[in-house]
Amino acid sequence: MASREVLNFVQGCKLNETLLKKLKIALQTINAVLKDAEVKQITNPEVKEWADELKDAVYHAEDLLDQIATKASRYKMNADIRISAIQVRSTNSASLSPFGEGVESKVEEIIDRLELLAQQKEALGLKKGIGEKLPKRWPSTSLVDESGVYGRGADKEEIIKFLLSHCRNGDKICVISIVGAGCVGKTTLAQLVYNDKRVKQHFDLQAWVCVSDEFDPFRVVKQILEATNSGSCESCDLNSLNLLQVKLKKILDRKKFLLVLDDVWNEKYNNWDLLRTSLEFGLGGSKIIVTMHNRRVALIMRAAHTHHLPQLSFEDCWSLFARHAFDNGDSSPYPKLEEIGKEIVKKCNGLPLAAKTLGGPLYSNVKADKWDNVLKSEMWGFPGEEILPALRLSYYYLPSHLKRCSLIVPFSPKAMNSRRKV
Repeated sequence: MASREVLNFVQGCKLNETLLKKLKIALQTINAVLKDAEVKQITNPEVKEWADELKDAVYHAEDLLDQIATKASRYKMNADIRISAIQVRSTNSASLSPFGEGVESKVEEIIDRLELLAQQKEALGLKKGIGEKLPKRWPSTSLVDESGVYGRGADKEEIIKFLLSHCRNGDKICVISIVGAGCVGKTTLAQLVYNDKRVKQHFDLQAWVCVSDEFDPFRVVKQILEATNSGSCESCDLNSLNLLQVKLKKILDRKKFLLVLDDVWNEKYNNWDLLRTSLEFGLGGSKIIVTMHNRRVALIMRAAHTHHLPQLSFEDCWSLFARHAFDNGDSSPYPKLEEIGKEIVKKCNGLPLAAKTLGGPLYSNVKADKWDNVLKSEMWGFPGEEILPALRLSYYYLPSHLKRCSLIVPFSPKAMNSRRKV
């Protein structure tokens, strides 16, 4: 909006520039508490309603700003083909003033809505900063029930193929990254690979570390030491990173190891470089599997191979759902529930955690109306602690322009109706 074309257009329309400044201030005021609102809206209905109203107002603001930007571009094109400044001014006043008259009232209306929303932030307890801390999840472990995993056979074999092969480009240790959307099953795939007999026979040492959102090289080194010493590690009580690294060096020396770093969010190269220094003493052919949401993490960690994990097919997602919703996964005694259940699975969008978490609570419900309530729920999802921490974390770290596209926090009908059609 600060481009020369837009400013020229605004001046040509005789639009009060103060309105645009007020619009900017209102948006900045709301933006200051937006992260807090994003977290609180999941558990606080009043904040959710506030957020929905904000989405609706901002969509209208975006529509209006798009109209202004489009008109500004047309104005510039018309001006460029004119020879004299007089002709430019003539074109401006003749073709753009009528539009300018309608813009001002629209801008005022949007500003009124945004200022009203900004005034409500104190009453809702919204604070500036990064927002409330998200609920902590249980850390992942290397254990997995393979009988409850569906549709990951080909993915597993592809990862194992790289694990058992030599590192490319003469690298002593290489990184294999598993990238995918939140709750798509990256950890489960890593568990399948980690526990495969061929993998266990190929490596001298194995270690599993759940990193999560806080990448602390000191903590990670400690956990690697604990894992490689069968849980007994006297030196793990040390508070010196140097001493821990020296101890790890002795353990890894001339041994081929497999390390899994699960759920890595770190985008700071120095953190990864510090950890890598501790691992360089392993035998050539050692591998590190890293699961992550963001491919940028794979680039920072210099991944030799990146496996993009897709969502489950409908058939595999249904099998997983049925396993948790019916005795022995058999839905045939309940044809009506099967019909509703398959519609629920469609909304799971191929996410195994969603299918599992929705199927489990429905196991004890054989009444069709209960299942139908889940299918038609406006919030669509259970407010249980099993699924929300994982989904919240995935949503929380999405870029702002992608949060509006996320299925994790549903949109209200009002916000959906005001969305532009592209």
